[in-house]
Amino acid sequence: MALITRDVDRFETARPRLEAIAYRMLGSASEAEDAVQETFLRWQAADVERIEVPEAWLTKVLTNFCLNQLTSARARRETYVGTWLPEPLLAGDPMLGPADTAEQRESVSYAVLVLLERLSPNERAVYVLREAFDYPHREIAEILDVTEAASQQLHHRAKKHLAEGKARTEIDEAAARRIVEEFLAAATSGRTEPLVRLLTQDAVSVGDGGGKVPARAKAFEGVLAVATFLRGLFKPSEAKRAIIGGAPDIYATTANGGPAVVAVVDGRVVGITCLEVTADGIAAALHQVNPDKLVRATEQWAAADHGEAPLHTL
Repeated sequence: MALITRDVDRFETARPRLEAIAYRMLGSASEAEDAVQETFLRWQAADVERIEVPEAWLTKVLTNFCLNQLTSARARRETYVGTWLPEPLLAGDPMLGPADTAEQRESVSYAVLVLLERLSPNERAVYVLREAFDYPHREIAEILDVTEAASQQLHHRAKKHLAEGKARTEIDEAAARRIVEEFLAAATSGRTEPLVRLLTQDAVSVGDGGGKVPARAKAFEGVLAVATFLRGLFKPSEAKRAIIGGAPDIYATTANGGPAVVAVVDGRVVGITCLEVTADGIAAALHQVNPDKLVRATEQWAAADHGEAPLHTL
């Protein structure tokens, strides 16, 4: 059925919320956009006048499409080259969604998006809808076609799995920048000792190159191994410049609400390192260098004002 302007407007009003749900569900901005577009096509084909609560209908269609994507994604990721990491989003990206509460901010943090990969699709859906968007279990049960008790149990299991990760520290933007500045000073010092002082004893470093940019398939684990790797990562070399197309400018910013290092070559984001901070120090450095997962970040970077000079150039 052809949609009238009012119905298109109703969908566009819902689009930001749908994109934010889909991003948290899938960990990919491009896949989230595809999910929302598929939802629009189904909205376009539906008898809209007979839909009593459009928001609930759209959320159900989107969520079930994401559940199907998550099921097939598990099979696709078995053949993924190296480690799969989510697509980071830079500060100000509307797809990050609501950030009014601690639960909403945590639900889109990079560390939690990584941990969400451990959950079943249904557990992930319940966690996202409940924690980030405050859906009551009654509505979640209707969206997933389960009982309200089952929704509560899924939520309990999801929270339990996520609690097994490290206790993260919530910090504001100014503190995040200070952390990145200190991290960069240590990483570019040419010595491991300054990094060792910043890292936790069980720190890890993981990279996602998607088979397109060199990235070690196995994580570095332990403070000394991670510090040694990071010292080498931030050491300038012609080989690295050849791979990414030039000498990268390094900036301090936030991604998914946490401290992040962004490497930019001629306006193109070529790498984002998200730092997971705990009370004991930096517990993880997660590097996204797969160019397919940096397209949106490049677009957002180009649209923002970066009048200040980079902190470093490699």
